[in-house]
Parts: sequence; structure tokens; C-alpha cells
Amino acid sequence: MPEILEVESYRELAHRTVGAQIMRGWADSYVAKKLVNSQSWPRAVKGLTITGTCRRGKLMLIETDGPELGMRFGMTGVLLIDGTAGIDGLFYGPHTFRPGWVRGGLEFTDGRKLLMHDPRRLARFELQPDLSEMGPDALGLTRREFDGIVRITRGDGPAIKARLLDQSVVAGVGNLLGDEMLFRAGIDPRTPTGRLTTLQQSALFRAFGLTMRTLKKRGGSHLGDHMVARFPGGLCPRDGGEMRINTIGGRTTYWCSRHQN
Repeated sequence: MPEILEVESYRELAHRTVGAQIMRGWADSYVAKKLVNSQSWPRAVKGLTITGTCRRGKLMLIETDGPELGMRFGMTGVLLIDGTAGIDGLFYGPHTFRPGWVRGGLEFTDGRKLLMHDPRRLARFELQPDLSEMGPDALGLTRREFDGIVRITRGDGPAIKARLLDQSVVAGVGNLLGDEMLFRAGIDPRTPTGRLTTLQQSALFRAFGLTMRTLKKRGGSHLGDHMVARFPGGLCPRDGGEMRINTIGGRTTYWCSRHQN
């Protein structure tokens, strides 16, 4: 699914519309599920001017001279502007474009169109989205904010993989990024967060930042070092250890049986 790096690429694409005025908007019943109804979107956006873009985790925000517009991309959502996709080749989903999978969008007075393309129908539009329950943004995470992630005040806490996926703790880490960070840090994803040693915490903080920087340059969260072995029977590309598979935090997790401990 699109993770923070993919949504950042969507934001960069959407930033091209700054200064444009919205002529009309539309939303089908799926993308409008967080709204009062599908007509809420066209009524709210008509005539607005785009003033900026930002993002919190996997939530893209379009700033206007009126309400802030939010877009969540679910499992397979891709942002397009006049045929240009925020992810090269529509990597997520079926790798193809179909007009019937366009769930909504914005049309500007200059003729351009911003589209939400989503085969799985899990993407959502929002008006004035509430950010109060979201943790700090993962792309700009400071050491102080990271220390808040690994600080457990009661018991051992959840597995570190589950902790990283908790959007109320840190916004934007998805399944692939979580696995890649732990792969690079050499940490078993099942380790209770409260049992991480000081050395492991420091290794994870370094891996956190390096993973974000490296995969952003490569083009997305699906281009991590561990991806070549992300299948049953896979062998670790670092040391040849057998890759283990389990469900952690509700997501299928892969890790090396040899160097992640």
C-alpha cells in the first residue's frame, strides 16, 4: 500500500496546482465515506483556490483559501494530474489505469484535473481533517520524538514492529518501511518495545533516518534491501539466513533468522 514516501510523492505532484482555482469537484460513494455524503465534496471545494500542500504521515493535505482538503490513499490509491501519476508505473494495485477506478477529484479553471485512482475503493476524501490523534511525522522525526516511540511506561509494551505501525505514535510508517528499518537495525520485530536495549534503540533511530532517506531517493518503500527475499523460503540478501514470516501488528512481517535478534 502507499506509505509515507509514496504519499510524499503525491504531495509533490499536487503542489503543481498551487495558485489554481477549483471549477468543480466530484466524489463517488466510496471516496466520500468520511464525508456527510458524496455531495459534500463538490459543494465545499467549488471556487476554492489552492494555496499550498502539506502532509502528516500518509494523509495528504491540500491547503486552500477555505477549508483544508485531506486525501487518504488506502491500499491502492494513486494520485494523477492529467495522466501524470504520483507513483511511477502505478506500482500499487494492478499496474494499470482504468477510468472506472477513478473515485473522485478536482477540475481546475485552467483545464487540469487532479484524480484519485483506486481499484480497491479504500481511498477517502476529508474536509478539515482532524490531526489530533496522529503522532509526529515519520519523515522529519527528531531523536526526542523517536525516544517517545520507544518509551514504555507500563509493562514491556507491544512488539516493536507493531509500535512502529501505530499511527498515533508515529505517523507514516507502513508495513514495508517497518520491516526495512528493523532489517537494517538487526532487530527481531517481535521484540517487546520496552525490552530494547540502549544500543538497539540507537541502531533503530539510525536505521529509521537512513531508510527514509535512501528509499526516498530510490523511489519508494517497495525498494528496500529486504524486498528481494520477501517470499516464503527467501534467504536474507545480507547473510543468507532463512527469512521468517509471521503476522505482527496485523501485518505480514518478514525478518532474517540470523542477523535480526
